[in-house]
Amino acid sequence: MARVRIAVALLVALLAAGCGGGDAGVRSRPFSLGYLAKSDVDVVSDLHLRVSFDLLRQLAVKLYKRNPAEWRRSGAGSLKERVDALFPDPLHWNHPGLGGRRGSEAVLLAFEPGYRGDRVLAFVAGLSAMTYVAYGSRTESYLLDQLDPQKLYNLARNLEIAAWKLRTGVDGSGRPWLLSTSLDPEAPNLSFERLFGQLISLQDMMARIVAEKTNRTIRTVVQQMATAVFLPI
Repeated sequence: MARVRIAVALLVALLAAGCGGGDAGVRSRPFSLGYLAKSDVDVVSDLHLRVSFDLLRQLAVKLYKRNPAEWRRSGAGSLKERVDALFPDPLHWNHPGLGGRRGSEAVLLAFEPGYRGDRVLAFVAGLSAMTYVAYGSRTESYLLDQLDPQKLYNLARNLEIAAWKLRTGVDGSGRPWLLSTSLDPEAPNLSFERLFGQLISLQDMMARIVAEKTNRTIRTVVQQMATAVFLPI
């Protein structure tokens, strides 16, 4: 347990340093009595989830700016209103236009040729739902709650697959379904890769912390990206 405490302390410091320069950053919360019912791992789990949603919100903003037709397709009055609708309070993933699809099914909808809805919504809402489920379908963890390290590991691999699909997915004319990463030497844009890198690292580290705390073994998976399928969560 001592190693877990050290890892938690180091991770909190790294998260604060690594994410502080983003649009949202790491926001601290005022102390509440609920913290008395939390272990160190619960606290860092809450931080992981909060930062993950901050990064997913940044991803939505970047994608809408690169693909403004998607946000306007929804009829939303402003970019902020559209992004806010992606992360309602309380959280839910029953977004109109997704036909009841969630998680990986929603992500795949963003790359279906016949889909006429908001592809950014489908992509980000799918990733957000996966993240929420991997953290126990709750926004806060307490002493009696127990995360599954395999689900967190699977989430990290699913994020890798989603990033690859976003980067390589094209329509019948060879045009990207969603503009994101640009390797144009005149105007390179690798901010999407950095965002996904942070998201993946968060989940991998959380999986290792939970596995050590619960003395559980994570089954690793090796897939070829071209044929990779989303893992269950």
